[in-house]
Amino acid sequence: MDGRVERTMSGALWSEFCDVLKSAGETVLRPEVPTDPLDRAEGYRYLTRILRLALEMHVENAEPRTPRLALGCRPDIKLGCDNPDSYYLTAPLHGDHEYRIRGRLGTVPVLSFGAYYGGMGSPRSGCSGSLERSKLVVDAEGRFEISLSAKPRPGNWIALDAEAGSHQLVVRQTFTDRRRETVAELELERLGEGQGAPPLDAATFHDRLLAAARYVKGNTALFADWARDFQQHPNEVRPLDVSRAQGDPSLFYLQGYWSLARDEAWLLEFRPPECDYWNFQLNNYWLESLDYRDHRIDLNGLAARPEADGRIRIVVAHRDPGHPNWIDTAHHARGTMGLRIVKGRAQPVVEQRVVAFDRIPAFSGRR
Repeated sequence: MDGRVERTMSGALWSEFCDVLKSAGETVLRPEVPTDPLDRAEGYRYLTRILRLALEMHVENAEPRTPRLALGCRPDIKLGCDNPDSYYLTAPLHGDHEYRIRGRLGTVPVLSFGAYYGGMGSPRSGCSGSLERSKLVVDAEGRFEISLSAKPRPGNWIALDAEAGSHQLVVRQTFTDRRRETVAELELERLGEGQGAPPLDAATFHDRLLAAARYVKGNTALFADWARDFQQHPNEVRPLDVSRAQGDPSLFYLQGYWSLARDEAWLLEFRPPECDYWNFQLNNYWLESLDYRDHRIDLNGLAARPEADGRIRIVVAHRDPGHPNWIDTAHHARGTMGLRIVKGRAQPVVEQRVVAFDRIPAFSGRR
């Protein structure tokens, strides 16, 4: 009998699964992690959220022979500076198979497809192929087809890495105004014989359940490492390479750590470069976007109001200073933050400073 089957039968699998999850909790207790009760509670809630996502990705929707597009990050599951403006879909793929996406464009301005292998933070990981909206060949009604395979195909094509094996498809659709814009209609299928779902196999389940546990532990540590490094330069966004964290290849990221007293504000000023999209957002220590359902914790290029000279001034503060570009800290004293720019023609020069709340410059643009 396969040893993995024996471990599933005996319960050893479940014990190891629980042990890995338990060890993941040690990250929350690292010495550099803030000890505020809110930060500590959010750390453990973060583990439960990642576990839900991990089980969906690695157990429930992990079969590359019958892939299904599933919702990824969302208001109650967040990971790695998730963008409040984005609608994330994921699906399992494998380099041995060929797939097809049929779709029809919506009105969201940013749409991208990426095939990733190796997992976040793995030694051999990356994006085997990607395609974004401006490169799509579509018909007069906005319909399109995309091939995904190890062998090149004519037309819209995303490369898979034959040697890497398992991949994850990530579809990002980014709004500038959720009230008026619509996402694309998408269908994913595997091509070839044998389209039915295989029965649950004990050995395969063994591997997938442990993969879910490792996903929780690995990603918790990865982003905690980022937060630790960001702490070395408080209240400052700096360029960050996110290629090993399944970042969109078309994005330029600046990320950092923020910490503000009740009577302070943090000002971020820059001239947005020519680009398809940009946004700034606040996250908690664990790189989860703050609650954007009840607080204004992010700002994009459509919503931001320029000063009289064309610069954008973003004001991060614990209470409303009367500035149209105020970002709410949502009851947090510290956390992480990110400025992302999609297909920017240049890198912005960002001026950053902490000031007393009563020293925030008045807005000089049009009301």
